[in-house]
Amino acid sequence: MKLRFSWQYFAFTVLIFVTEVLIALYLHDDFVRPYAGDFLVVILIYCFVRSFVQAPVWPVALGVLAFSYLIEALQYLNIVKRLGLEHSRAANIIIGNYFTWHDILAYTLGVGFVILMEKIPSPFRSI
Repeated sequence: MKLRFSWQYFAFTVLIFVTEVLIALYLHDDFVRPYAGDFLVVILIYCFVRSFVQAPVWPVALGVLAFSYLIEALQYLNIVKRLGLEHSRAANIIIGNYFTWHDILAYTLGVGFVILMEKIPSPFRSI
């Protein structure tokens, strides 16, 4: 593992972050916001990590997945309420409130997508 900045991954991070913000602000549906948002958030975290860390795909992807599962487990334990942050909009958005198996599936599919995309040759990979 080496620290090395990647403009490509950073650009993906910014693009996905803007997409996530737009979803959070303007979409209040029953599919895109709850499922696509969770699918994208693991890709966002992966791209952010890869923006600064040069490491093999699998360890980074599995680390992101483990982190996502941890956050979901903390939701199951009502961590926001236990920390006294239930009135904090930021804590409720960032950590979340409700454990669901659908989120676990969305995270898993998102990381699977990352691994699949990383296997596809890209002329930009060396940038």
